[in-house]
Amino acid sequence: MIRRLASTISVSAAVAGLCSVIPGVALAVPVSQANTTIFGPRVYVFDPTMPAADITGVANSVFTKLESAEFSTERYALLFKPGSYSVNFNVGYYTHVAGLGQSPDDVTINGGVNVNADWDNGNATRNFWRALENYSVVPANGQTQIAVSQAAPLRRLHIKGDLHLFDFDSNWNAGWASGGFLADSVVDGQVVPASQQQWLSRNSKWASWNNGVWNMVFVGVNNAPTGQFPNPPYTVIDRTPIIREKPYLYVNSAGQYAVFVPALQTNTQGVSWANGPTPGQALSIDQFYIARPETASAASINSALSQGKHLLFTPGVYQLNDTLRVNNANTVVLGIGLPTLIQTSGQPTISVADVDGVKIAGLLLEAGTVNSPSILEVGPAGSSKDHSANPTFLYDLTVRTGGAFAGRNDVGIKINSHHVVGDQLWLWRADHGAGAAWSTNPTKNGLVVNGNNVTIYGLFNEHHNEYQTVWNGNGGRVYFYQSEIPYDVPNQGSWMSKNGTVNGFASYKVADTVTTHEAWGLGVYSYFRDAAVKSENAIEAPNVQGVKFHNMTTIWLNGVAGSEITHVINGLGGRVYANSPAEAMRQTLNEYSGTGTNPPTGDTQAPTVPGSLKVASSTSTQVSLSWTASTDNVGVAAYDIYRSGSLVGSSTTTSYTDSGLAASTAYSYTVKARDAAGNASAASNTVSVTTPPGGSTGTALPRTGWTATSSPTSGEPASALLDGSMSTRWTTGAPMANGQSLTVDMQSAKTFTKIVMDSTGSDSDYARGYQVFVSSDGANWGSAIATGTGTGPVITVTFTARTARYIRVVQTGTNSSWWSMREFNVYN
Repeated sequence: MIRRLASTISVSAAVAGLCSVIPGVALAVPVSQANTTIFGPRVYVFDPTMPAADITGVANSVFTKLESAEFSTERYALLFKPGSYSVNFNVGYYTHVAGLGQSPDDVTINGGVNVNADWDNGNATRNFWRALENYSVVPANGQTQIAVSQAAPLRRLHIKGDLHLFDFDSNWNAGWASGGFLADSVVDGQVVPASQQQWLSRNSKWASWNNGVWNMVFVGVNNAPTGQFPNPPYTVIDRTPIIREKPYLYVNSAGQYAVFVPALQTNTQGVSWANGPTPGQALSIDQFYIARPETASAASINSALSQGKHLLFTPGVYQLNDTLRVNNANTVVLGIGLPTLIQTSGQPTISVADVDGVKIAGLLLEAGTVNSPSILEVGPAGSSKDHSANPTFLYDLTVRTGGAFAGRNDVGIKINSHHVVGDQLWLWRADHGAGAAWSTNPTKNGLVVNGNNVTIYGLFNEHHNEYQTVWNGNGGRVYFYQSEIPYDVPNQGSWMSKNGTVNGFASYKVADTVTTHEAWGLGVYSYFRDAAVKSENAIEAPNVQGVKFHNMTTIWLNGVAGSEITHVINGLGGRVYANSPAEAMRQTLNEYSGTGTNPPTGDTQAPTVPGSLKVASSTSTQVSLSWTASTDNVGVAAYDIYRSGSLVGSSTTTSYTDSGLAASTAYSYTVKARDAAGNASAASNTVSVTTPPGGSTGTALPRTGWTATSSPTSGEPASALLDGSMSTRWTTGAPMANGQSLTVDMQSAKTFTKIVMDSTGSDSDYARGYQVFVSSDGANWGSAIATGTGTGPVITVTFTARTARYIRVVQTGTNSSWWSMREFNVYN
């Protein structure tokens, strides 16, 4: 019965759609027919003959409803048949925009499809749950803006211009953005992440990539940016070891709907459609059970699965009183319009048998109010089959616990089968919204991997009560990891691992029994909002030769004084505990490779002496040092820096900047290496340096008549920056936050190559991060001409010669200190 019904609907829909694809038929299709397809009223299928103004009107009406509706139950898909469209609209929550061509260039949008963050004054850190894929866009102003964070995948796009991944606030300051995902896409121009803290790009191509903040990973991309982690924060993997691009809905040459399943590929670089249509297999729509929330139930869906049907979920919220059981190999479970599945009976929402080639894509899996042991289970416990020739793939899945309501579960995704591949997964215990509290929306772990040879591209895993990720299988690989550990830990006693003997739970836990594991580009962040809580390690892994981690960072976003992440991995790497100095906020470790020896508790061998200590640069208030690395039988944990015989700081890299110094003063330095057991090397060679006089070289431009404004303002105005007195100052009057700005009007166009921001006397108040913009009219600012991270009270920024009237400095860092400055000078 289900098979006959689906087939009948498919034929009638194909006939209704023929007027838009039969050559010579020119009759326009009214936009009122867009949501009368087999996919139901929340799916709009646009035809290129529909009036552009009507299409824009529909898209704008959806955006108006969902622009700021973070936990709405509305869901929509806006789908475009092959052809050209002149439309321009924004994309809000729970909206899926996609082309229905076989290749991205089959659908061209002249105008724009953008994601802004105007609803939150440029802050895109909550721009979740939307999807853009499978079309080309010719942006009207030369750039496409997609300001998003987690769970907003960009796939199979051709941006015929620049791509900006952030938004500005009302004062044209760059707003925050917190990570995202780009795959199988081409950008003809430049990609500007700006304030994006982290990002994963896979199998894509662009003309150029501009900057990064903490953790940017590039896998199998053409023209990847160059630079050495951590500054710039780039991790580049030349080729993607194994991938099958995400299945997608399209209209075939006969005008019928079908789902295209791309072929499995290995060791790839660049987009799958570079040399013609993506290779793969088409499945006709009559092979799918089309689920609609007003009619589908767990029973009807399971009946369709048992008959060998694939599943296509249309937009909406599905209340399920039973587990959906995917038992047949090669089953496709595809969601359009971010359908949300909620388990009401305390069971897993979806279980997959230990079979080949299942593909699950585009779903939001929501924990119900009755606790579930897991939300998605891939393979039963004890799964043992080899799926290397035809792995199961998981794409664009969110597992959400809380936020919309107080849900609960033990584990988000449990992978028991071997050779599973994940491609953009976000496992989120809500830190805000309904039910977001330590005991109200509990979940122990986001991801548990028991299978061998599991690979994940883009693992976002946040706020769970215990380990965020638990990896028990061998041969695991993770390319990009982003994790905030829980904000709401009430006290240290309630958050202790290893039978109460270790502070906190590592975010990323590789089991002691694992012998092979590798991960690239990992960021673990803390914001212990409610208590002075410590986590001993961001990452814990066995010390065996087959376990390797590349390019790790920890970040102290904010928190109660006394809170910290003590180490990056296994007792290595310094602690993060405050916003100042810079090394207190961010620690990095380039490499960890297990040695196969016992933990270094019995280690008595000291590292070798650091070599070739030298002064890399100096100003009137700071000295930057560099040296060559030491070696150790187990591993160097850190380097201790001594000024005139006294310990002044530590570094996990081979460089260090000593700040807060006096001008025209002599200093001497040595460095010692130490390992995790506390063994210290002898001191390096001694270097001596005399800081230069205060001020800066070059010719400062006269500032007569100049004015300055800032956002925010305080009782210490920006005019103090231009009065020539170090006894006055400007300040924001508020803790440093991303987006604060200072604007100087030089009254007429000047040519200049350098600015100096002098906070001497308020030594901790320098910008933790900054972008510099220039403008001729005070309205059009363009892209930043310089970006950087402040390390001391005098910040000197140089650049190629610019001619402009206005200069704007945007704060991109955060700190509990106020941003303040004594003098602002411009040099030619």
